[in-house]
Amino acid sequence: MTQRSKTDSASGIRYDLERSISLIEADVEPERIDMVRAAVGITRDAARAISITAMETIREGARFMGVVGNRGELVNPFGHIDAAIWSEATVPDYMIESAYDYCEELTRREAGNFHHSFKYLPDDARRSICAYYAFCRRADDIADGDFVDHFPGGSSDDPESIEYRADIERLTGTSPVVDRSHYDDRMSQLFYYRKKLSTAYEPITSTDPIFIALKDTIHRYNLPRQLLDDMISGMEDDFHNNRYETFEDLYSYCYRVASTVGLVCIEIYGYDDPAAREFAEAWGIFMQMTNIIRDVVEDSERDRIYLPLEDLQRFGITEQDVRGGESLLDHPGWKPFIDDYISKAETYRDKAFKLLPLLDKQSRYSPAAMMAFYESILKKIDKKDGDIFSERVQLSKAEKITLAAYVYARYRFLAV
Repeated sequence: MTQRSKTDSASGIRYDLERSISLIEADVEPERIDMVRAAVGITRDAARAISITAMETIREGARFMGVVGNRGELVNPFGHIDAAIWSEATVPDYMIESAYDYCEELTRREAGNFHHSFKYLPDDARRSICAYYAFCRRADDIADGDFVDHFPGGSSDDPESIEYRADIERLTGTSPVVDRSHYDDRMSQLFYYRKKLSTAYEPITSTDPIFIALKDTIHRYNLPRQLLDDMISGMEDDFHNNRYETFEDLYSYCYRVASTVGLVCIEIYGYDDPAAREFAEAWGIFMQMTNIIRDVVEDSERDRIYLPLEDLQRFGITEQDVRGGESLLDHPGWKPFIDDYISKAETYRDKAFKLLPLLDKQSRYSPAAMMAFYESILKKIDKKDGDIFSERVQLSKAEKITLAAYVYARYRFLAV
């Protein structure tokens, strides 16, 4: 059978559509836009620094005792410090532990089902996964406008931030798909977020607890910066694109926001067979495809259509049809489209499950639970013939408990 192939305009990678797409092993030169993103960093001379032993820090030392306030709110143990980095080259262990506590509490509050799966990891892996989750969660919150990240000394009016935004806009070749003021504010925050990330790979340390803990995690597991940079790039993509012409275009987006997460997680979980990286990439694609089909209504209300336009058109479905909501159920092409989309997602699901036997046994439950939850959501959408409009498709508490118990027994005690 002749293989169909296509070149993705974002990466220059040729895809054989009859087999799995993979970006992690692609041998291509980095594009100029990726070089601009990777060059973001902090120098000791250009950032406001504070000594760990400074008097103002000592006076606030009691804040290191906990990350939960008197009213139960999450408290940044270093939130009182108006400096971007520490003067010292190394950070004391008690501060690193406090930073991990902050990340773990943030994860407990915001990760939902993910946090449940993390609880059964070995202690070091659990805390590192929580640090990484906190990093991803905050990036997503910044992009969505749900969180305002603070970088002492930084602002959207800073010439360096302005230049970065101008370079990214020029290199994407598109105008922002959001209001200009929103674009400038969110892109600037993500620019400074990249600066914080750079400290995890340099002999300086951010005062942000997420990046204090993340730096320790990165050093423990030798996590490549490109994977973390790519995740932030995925957040930036949402400011430049609200439509995806082909599945290959969508794949590149899914890789950045989801596959990179799987690829980082397996470094923490532990594995020996390099095939695990291919399956981890597929894991991210499967989960993001499930998110996309489940959230069609919410996304279309924000003028975002992630479903590939080329595939929709193949079944006679227009953008207006998608924005029409529940009336799409009467469209003769919707059910065939759903069947085709779910079949494609299941291809990546099947590859994702091949990852589990390759992971350290004590770490398998965490990804297995996440895969099982998303598999169940996809099955529900299929059973409802694509009715994602009447109500949000989700699992009940009883369903989650039953599924979690089954997965725990299978992947913790039984042979896979």
